[in-house]
Amino acid sequence: MSEKNTFESSIKRLEEVVRLLEKGDAPLNEALALFEEGTSLIKNCSKMLDDAEQKVTLLVKGAVPQEQPFVAEEG
Repeated sequence: MSEKNTFESSIKRLEEVVRLLEKGDAPLNEALALFEEGTSLIKNCSKMLDDAEQKVTLLVKGAVPQEQPFVAEEG
């Protein structure tokens, strides 16, 4: 890929791959390479979405500050 490996650029490329495969006129070797690229893009996009979901979950859990009682150390 020539563009940065962002979610948006990966989705755009995946849409191109799907269009090319749906045309049905690619030779077998090219179709297999496109299919392989598409599955790789899906895997990467899925990982990016999972990572984003985990980050949002952590942010939401930490969004409400919890008041903690002060405990003095004895010593």
